[in-house]
Amino acid sequence: MTATPIWFVTPESWDSVRRDIGALAAGFAEACGFEPKPGRTQLLPALDGGLAGVLFGEDPSDPLQAGKLATSLPPGDYRFAAPPARPDLADLGFLLARYRFDRYKAAPRAAPTLEGADLGAERIAAAVAAGRDLVNLPANVLTPSALEREATGLAARFGAETQVIAGEALAKDFPLIQAVGAAAAEPPRLVDFTWGPAQAPKVTLVGKGVVFDSGGLDIKPANGMELMKKDMGGAATALTLARLIMEDRLDLRLRVLIPIVENAISGPAMRPGDIYRSRKGLTVEIGNTDAEGRLILADALSFAAEERPDLLLDFATLTGAARVALGPDLPPFYTDDEALAAEIARFAEDRLDPVWRLPLWRAYSPMLDSPAADLNNSPGSPFAGSITAALFLKRFAEDAKAWAHFDVYAWNPKPRATGPQGGEIQAARGLHALLAARYPAA
Repeated sequence: MTATPIWFVTPESWDSVRRDIGALAAGFAEACGFEPKPGRTQLLPALDGGLAGVLFGEDPSDPLQAGKLATSLPPGDYRFAAPPARPDLADLGFLLARYRFDRYKAAPRAAPTLEGADLGAERIAAAVAAGRDLVNLPANVLTPSALEREATGLAARFGAETQVIAGEALAKDFPLIQAVGAAAAEPPRLVDFTWGPAQAPKVTLVGKGVVFDSGGLDIKPANGMELMKKDMGGAATALTLARLIMEDRLDLRLRVLIPIVENAISGPAMRPGDIYRSRKGLTVEIGNTDAEGRLILADALSFAAEERPDLLLDFATLTGAARVALGPDLPPFYTDDEALAAEIARFAEDRLDPVWRLPLWRAYSPMLDSPAADLNNSPGSPFAGSITAALFLKRFAEDAKAWAHFDVYAWNPKPRATGPQGGEIQAARGLHALLAARYPAA
């Protein structure tokens, strides 16, 4: 069966497209009030009553808006009749928008397909879909052991070397990870895998893997727990980016560290006022048990930084303050490396995968002071929460040659052109493009 053509239309190209589709179809579109404005869609009927084609108002400034087609068109096979301004991103927008989390639905709805899509866009969309699935899975399914299996399964698929440290074995070398996960039914763990030649530039990814966050003894209210299955969104982001790196066989040595816990409540739960010695040796007073993500990242970042990687990136659904400042669609990132910051911004803009740099404002560092320990994990101040969290992490990442922290939200509060409401992968596409430019496949 022949794929139905889709014509991208702008005010400048409308006359040309009218000639291509013929007077009958053009007249029908105009009778229906179609105008070549961004996002406008018009179905063109065939003489036999079927679908002859589709007109779509293109927005050249945002080619990902082509994703609207994947949610507005009836099921079937489609093709782009003429290349849009950015064919790769138009393909990607369509493919991303096909995503559905419907494994628990009795009757999943079929989605339209795109013939001749860019292979790179297909790989990116598939990796993002896998990451979205992880974020969307309920916490009774994506337990700590299940997230471990997802991470080790990805590593095995690409022949990476893997080790897992779990339970009481964490206590000596990763005491903060062990403390955060000690109260859960399943023990905490750290997944560590490496891929690529040892002599290649070292790129390390760290992802926060809190499969559910009750808040611990500083328990969240009920409405604060509604989305806490997504508190492993940093791990999903790191695994998505790792998959893209390995699929493209980039010329680098990749290491991925995923600290995995559930922040639960039981007898062994950490308490406000408790003090723990981190892997790095710095002592941390627990100011709030609901600031657990930075604790598990601290031990993982220390471990990662010990081998002085050329680039260390961490991802975490870390602070509500980031959402207050920038909203759900624009994750902040932090780095002291000006060249790296410029690269991140450039590739994020090019791939339409937005991030925004916030400052590691050193004048706020005293907010982390504790009268009883080297650091407090949660300053009592209501100000600059995302910045102080980043400053906390920086203390544990200092041995890396370059480091950046991404405070992602990992969730679409409402449907977007590129995906439905639910789990989302942010920052990974732009960083994949950055790494592909730095370390192209040999």
